[in-house]
Amino acid sequence: MLVERGMQAMNVELVSDAYAIAANYLRRSGAIPDTLVTNERLLGIIVKLLQHGEFNKIRLANRAITRFEAQSGARAVA
Repeated sequence: MLVERGMQAMNVELVSDAYAIAANYLRRSGAIPDTLVTNERLLGIIVKLLQHGEFNKIRLANRAITRFEAQSGARAVA
């Protein structure tokens, strides 16, 4: 489903899927609390990546995780 946001159309399913993947990882790693509340910062990162031309949900999620952790000063756990 496409939703118009300002002058651009946004694929809600793509954003939702990428958010679910990234949020699940970040919850399991302890970077964000395990709640049902949407993390606005993570969502904003995903939307910006989409606006810059990334349309693959796995790459969106992975890049969002990397940026979120970099902004938080968190390190990825191997």
